[in-house]
Amino acid sequence: MTDQQIESKEQEAKWYVIHTYSGHENKVKANMESLVKNRNMDNLIFDIQVPMEEYISVRNGKEVVKERKVFPSYVLVKMIMNDESWYLVRNTRGVTGFVGPGSKPVPLTDEEVLSLGVADKRDYSGLYEVGDIVEVIDGPFKDFMATISQVDEDRGKLTVVISMFGRDTNMELDFRQVKKN
Repeated sequence: MTDQQIESKEQEAKWYVIHTYSGHENKVKANMESLVKNRNMDNLIFDIQVPMEEYISVRNGKEVVKERKVFPSYVLVKMIMNDESWYLVRNTRGVTGFVGPGSKPVPLTDEEVLSLGVADKRDYSGLYEVGDIVEVIDGPFKDFMATISQVDEDRGKLTVVISMFGRDTNMELDFRQVKKN
């Protein structure tokens, strides 16, 4: 299958929520990615995510930025639903099932996908450049202004400099956590 055919199939794909054993989210993601690759199913299952958020923890009087799962025990999968893809996901070690009534998975709506921040990262390509000033719109530094020092479009991440308490602090943020002024 050509890249163009895969890309057009990906447009048909929907996001689904999968319930996992507690604490097994990253293992499920890794297992599923391995199964998709081994079984050449990358034309049915396009993306697997464990949404994370940054938070500030104070240890020994110092602020430390840490990450935690936004939805513990859940993994998001962008896929075309058919018997083959359903079987692969449902039989991945650590998966307890799809979210939905009975055994029928229900895809997320476009609004839910946007609110969860799992929209395709390529939507942002070329949007941010080093030196741009952005406003942080999500996370512990919401409403702070920041200057972009590095752009990683592949990962959908920005390294920004935020000035607080008279000092510059480097921080990594998702594209969806900032907006251009």
